[in-house]
Amino acid sequence: MPATRVVFYQELDGAVPVFDWLKQLRKRDRRAFTKCRLRITRLEASGHELRRPEADYLRDGIWELRIRSGRVHFRLLYFHHRERVCVVAHGLTKQDRVPDRDIDIALARKALYELAPEARRHEGPVPND
Repeated sequence: MPATRVVFYQELDGAVPVFDWLKQLRKRDRRAFTKCRLRITRLEASGHELRRPEADYLRDGIWELRIRSGRVHFRLLYFHHRERVCVVAHGLTKQDRVPDRDIDIALARKALYELAPEARRHEGPVPND
């Protein structure tokens, strides 16, 4: 399968919520941050073909990248746009299952992205700081 382009959801003011979450994670748990970056790289390489244990379907077009560091579970929620684009929309730390509230945030960002993909797309590497 051809490589998938991974982009990040961006607010109209330029904020990239996933980047903010990743920056906070890097401060708390550098190892988990590195694992998240690696999982994003796997998504670029495998796209739609990425499955458990690395990714899983949640509902309504929202998927999760699954990361574990020690006993803590981290999730990056994303959706597919057109054939070969994945949009990472939301990040969270979870206890049991992904809360509906977090899926709803990703769904709202998906709807906004689909209305104006160019205005809501941030391309570029995950920040290191």
